[in-house]
Amino acid sequence: MRATLNIPDDLLSEVQKITGEKSKTKAITTAMSEYVRQRKIRELIALRGKIQIEDLTEELENLEIEEMKENDRTWRNR
Repeated sequence: MRATLNIPDDLLSEVQKITGEKSKTKAITTAMSEYVRQRKIRELIALRGKIQIEDLTEELENLEIEEMKENDRTWRNR
């Protein structure tokens, strides 16, 4: 999307310097992406303690192992 923006030269130069981007467009895009990412992280951190998440990793691993054993038995009996 094209847009005409009035961005102070010193701010744009600083963004280019911090991001290491040569292109003004790329520097602004990089800065905006980083800003959005940080805001999402803050929102997730704000949810700490408000949501209970069960860790089902072990159960899923056990189910996968059983499925692999069953597949192995099926192939051996052919």
